[in-house]
Amino acid sequence: MAVTETGRVRDGAHGDHLREECGVFGIWGAPNAARLAYAGLYSLQHRGQESAGIVATDGGEYRLHRGIGLVSDVFAAGSLDRLHGHIAIGHNRYSTTGGSHIQNAQPLVVNFREGKLAIGHNGNLVNALELRREMEEQGSIFQTTSDTEVILHLIARSKATEIERMVAEALARCQGAYSLVLLAGDKLIGVRDPRGFRPLCLGRRGESHVLASETCALDIVGATFVREIEPGEMVILDKDGVRSIKILAPEPMRACVFELIYFSRPDSVVFGLSVDSVRRKLGRRLAEEYPAEADIVIAVPDSSNSAALGFSEQSAIPFELGLIRNHYVGRTFIAPEQISRDFGVNLKFNPVRRILDGKRVIVVDDSIVRGTTSRSLVAMLRDAGAVEIHFRVSSPPIGWSCYYGIDTPNRRELIASSHTVEQIRKYLNVDSLGYLSMEGLKACVERPEDHCYACFSGEYSVRFGAEMDKLAFERGAARPVEHA
Repeated sequence: MAVTETGRVRDGAHGDHLREECGVFGIWGAPNAARLAYAGLYSLQHRGQESAGIVATDGGEYRLHRGIGLVSDVFAAGSLDRLHGHIAIGHNRYSTTGGSHIQNAQPLVVNFREGKLAIGHNGNLVNALELRREMEEQGSIFQTTSDTEVILHLIARSKATEIERMVAEALARCQGAYSLVLLAGDKLIGVRDPRGFRPLCLGRRGESHVLASETCALDIVGATFVREIEPGEMVILDKDGVRSIKILAPEPMRACVFELIYFSRPDSVVFGLSVDSVRRKLGRRLAEEYPAEADIVIAVPDSSNSAALGFSEQSAIPFELGLIRNHYVGRTFIAPEQISRDFGVNLKFNPVRRILDGKRVIVVDDSIVRGTTSRSLVAMLRDAGAVEIHFRVSSPPIGWSCYYGIDTPNRRELIASSHTVEQIRKYLNVDSLGYLSMEGLKACVERPEDHCYACFSGEYSVRFGAEMDKLAFERGAARPVEHA
């Protein structure tokens, strides 16, 4: 196994958007599997920007390359040439459990009694701390601080001999969110948790089979969408084709609604829904709930573009490009101090003065987390000549931390957890502020009962393990309870 690990990571601090989770990609049966995995990860870059990695194999030697940074930085010239094999899995990472260190970069690759095993994980296990402590007391040694390694240890401890049964036994002990891709010998395996918190889809490219977090990753490699992996389902891709096993009893569906609001790319189909279509519906509903007299509608690019277009369509107020985003600047939350974060906003966005000067402006964003970035944006727009600013948010107030694969701040740092809408309005220094209602949000998605709204409501659908329960309570969460 060849491993290269390079790069450094900067400590994180959250801005006004939640941190993405991770992106996973897998392909079986392509001579240039690693290059296709690279393209897939490139299209999933929005889901994780801390680290990236690919492992490829023909069923024998596993060849791994991973590092800290963006996909284009990690895979320098020549690195893909060394990743031979017709099977590959790839991973983009943001740390929801475990720090931002190279040892936590994925895919993780191990040798155990049944051979080699590699894994990429999108999600978060809420009982990982409990499971880890139990195994450490029994002599297990962990190399990372990631909950993904907990899954590997559970697989290795299984007394079964078939990898499918080993994975099933391991996941029967795991609680929380996980969409997994695994390499085991010459098999590519995909698994989704029984509540379907995170997306995972299956595609076909000629005689090759593809697994990906979002359909945009299928598009870039020329694969056609086949279907979503169902909650609690395992799919096995090998020389015999595609097999499906229901390894876990179904639970009430809890697909993360924030995938539709912010995380997923607008050109993806997630949970059976066009992301762009849902966001336009959110914007139209927002215009109905919180109209304003204004001259133009602008988005906080890029994730709010579709919602802003929907607001403009419903209100008949022209949509304009009032903010230009510099795509070559990192996320604002990477800055370790507040002053650096504020400076980062000015680097990331630039107002178009000709469009804003003397105008009454409706600003559409998908969320407000701390409020710091939004406040800086408002000041920037006023400096550019906006005479009125009406801030509209295409989701309800975020008042609770997520423990199912999204890295959110301590609840006490979420501005909506301790401030009224009017107090937030004054803090942002806007003329009016409107959040989409929960009723409005649910009206814009199909099967609203199948989604998770914990970050808005504080109603957590999976009980935490004892250790996570204590941590969550310390971060300001109410004691979680089961919800049917």
